[in-house]
Amino acid sequence: MAGGTFKSQNKIRPGAYINFKGVAKPLSSLGTRGIVTMPVAMSWGDEITEVLSTELLDGKSLPKIGYTAFDEESQVIREALKHAYKAIIYRLDTGGTKATATLEPLTATAKYAGIVGNEIAVSVVANGAKFDVITLFRGIERDRQTVTTAEELVPNDYVVFSGTGNLVANAGVTLTGGENGTVNQASYDNYLNVIKAYKWNTMGIPQDVSDINPSIITFITNMRENLGKKVQAVLYDADADYEGIITVNQGYKTVTETVSPTTFVAYVAGLTAGSDVNTSNTYHAINGAVSIVYPEGVTPYGDEEIEEALKAGKMVLSTRQDGVIVIEQDINTLHTFTPDKGYAFSKNRVIRTLDEINNSIALLFERSYIGKVDNNDDGRNIFKADVIAYLNMLQSISAIKNFDSTTDIQIYAGEAIDAVVADLAIQPVDSMEKLYMTVMVG
Repeated sequence: MAGGTFKSQNKIRPGAYINFKGVAKPLSSLGTRGIVTMPVAMSWGDEITEVLSTELLDGKSLPKIGYTAFDEESQVIREALKHAYKAIIYRLDTGGTKATATLEPLTATAKYAGIVGNEIAVSVVANGAKFDVITLFRGIERDRQTVTTAEELVPNDYVVFSGTGNLVANAGVTLTGGENGTVNQASYDNYLNVIKAYKWNTMGIPQDVSDINPSIITFITNMRENLGKKVQAVLYDADADYEGIITVNQGYKTVTETVSPTTFVAYVAGLTAGSDVNTSNTYHAINGAVSIVYPEGVTPYGDEEIEEALKAGKMVLSTRQDGVIVIEQDINTLHTFTPDKGYAFSKNRVIRTLDEINNSIALLFERSYIGKVDNNDDGRNIFKADVIAYLNMLQSISAIKNFDSTTDIQIYAGEAIDAVVADLAIQPVDSMEKLYMTVMVG
């Protein structure tokens, strides 16, 4: 289904076209969230790998990414999955080499290219009239097949077998020659081309790639404005002024590890993806953090620097009065306000609410109304009732407030015979952030 915004009622493709505008002032069923996507240079794995948080914790993702949750190499994925339930990982490096080994007449080839393949070993052990072909990864048996000939072997999670003829015993050999691929501009271009076909909430770019950031911003803008897919991206130290882009340039340190500013991008992307429409991440505590990490050459922020960063649309870490390190404010990079997009559009909780409304109503229209319901008063009233029920649900969980179904929604026929126009007036709810208190002392 097509979607996006509209300037006039001139669309060709069937779809839901939705504009969000702030009320002009003087210048004085919820969708599933929790899916993050990231491009990552890896030493093992397919072009696209989907990793569930539960898989990472229980070790079931090892055959997919080549590392456990506790390995340093999986830190960026681990950070993303602290608050998201699924990570869609795109392997950035291309053109690598698969490790191989020969045990005549058998050849074992690593399932994926990369240096992780060099940690695989294969042995052939006599078992009566047959042989046990054992695949080990990091010294632990991962697969055992009892066969007579090479042709009988089937691929496993780590190797693909080839060769013909009867097997012979072999004490074992380690695969060699595995090499990682390279990363370049084309790697990111291909990522954007591939990932647009998947469903996700937030993209994270956990690398210092200032030359790539403009492409990401353009991609997210097109997704939101032209394709009707309301997603956000988190970038490292990006220069943007748009509600679809979040930027960070700090990390944090625990007693056991350092999360660099670029890796913190993954944390924020996962946190944003996993946050509900009725929650804000303002003053979200970073569990275990004992200090804030800054890029080389950047002086730690004081009060003035924090204020300037917030005014520039940067999400920053700060230290609460009790010593806990928190996200100062859950904001995106929008900092140039207009009558159509005021201050509220810089708040990510508000954007999550607006995005939820867009995505859910568009899905409702696609599934239940396009080509199925007559475009007459009766059909439009049915659609109106469904939208009202949905908005009442949002109000019940304090995602929006003051919604009046008698005055705040109008649905009527459009200019074309198949067009429907919907006008909604909504007030998103934000969290308490600022207390102004006057104490009178008698």
